[in-house]
Amino acid sequence: MSLFSAEADLLEKNVLKVQEFFGPIDWQSPPLFFDRTQYYAKEMGWPLHRRFVTFETLIRPEALVTIKLKTNSLEQDYRVQGKRRINIDPGYIALERLVLATGKNYTHRIYLGAGIFADLTLVFNQGTFKSLPWTYRDYGDPEIIAVLNELRENYKNQVRGLDVCR
Repeated sequence: MSLFSAEADLLEKNVLKVQEFFGPIDWQSPPLFFDRTQYYAKEMGWPLHRRFVTFETLIRPEALVTIKLKTNSLEQDYRVQGKRRINIDPGYIALERLVLATGKNYTHRIYLGAGIFADLTLVFNQGTFKSLPWTYRDYGDPEIIAVLNELRENYKNQVRGLDVCR
């Protein structure tokens, strides 16, 4: 899950909040700046602070709709005059791909139901995640891909029942 906001305290509050709904966090990034695009600046302010988090409990891909609807509801709780103050983007890592949930349709997105689409964001090929023509710039960043590769390795060990070093 990716969370970002112009308000660092609101971001940290929601890192705690998502644990209430999705269970214990087993990994979180250090505080980052969301600076690959200013797409959200008009709505949310600038600069944007970001955290990535993963959860102990693995999900099935079909749970993505319910999870995205819940994160949309959390975002809605903090809107002011119709503008979001926080963005929460759930997704999942599989051995072969990274998929994000979105409410916006596009040619490469697959409708899942209830207004939610699956965005194929990265594919795993030749030992690493790789960008696609539509991949968000931040997810294509070599540093983010390196982290996602590590998270994929943790996931692989988790599904094999191996002890994962966190």
